[in-house]
Amino acid sequence: MAYEIEHRYIVTNDSYREMATGKVAVRQGYLNRNPDRTVRVRILGTKGFLTIKGRNEGAKRLEFEYEIPLKDAQEILSLAEPGIVEKTRYIVPYEGLVWEVDEFHGAQQGVVIAEVEIPDDGIKYKKPPFIGLDITGDPTYYNSNLKV
Repeated sequence: MAYEIEHRYIVTNDSYREMATGKVAVRQGYLNRNPDRTVRVRILGTKGFLTIKGRNEGAKRLEFEYEIPLKDAQEILSLAEPGIVEKTRYIVPYEGLVWEVDEFHGAQQGVVIAEVEIPDDGIKYKKPPFIGLDITGDPTYYNSNLKV
């Protein structure tokens, strides 16, 4: 099975911008926001992705993600439920892991969330200087629940 183990945090300052090795525009919409089986289409720069995620069990959940043609992603996005999420994603390598920092736009302007995927539940890791409150597992901050 394909599991992701992801920890998420509120970002407290913009030091991630200087630390970032890249950034990309993200547009995503949801075909299904049911917590048991979320289905998302995403345009990440010039690439399209279709993702199916299972229910969160703390920091762990099933995830199946497939690259799809950009044109297909654009058309599928037009079928999404209301509330397209738009954000800028910064890529920040830190202490052997890659952090993704999302600056949200639109109705969520000002919300900045960092996430890191780890290969195993038991791994301890050092947090970068921009990390604040741990929101791992808090449905208030799931992208699928953000009011856009």
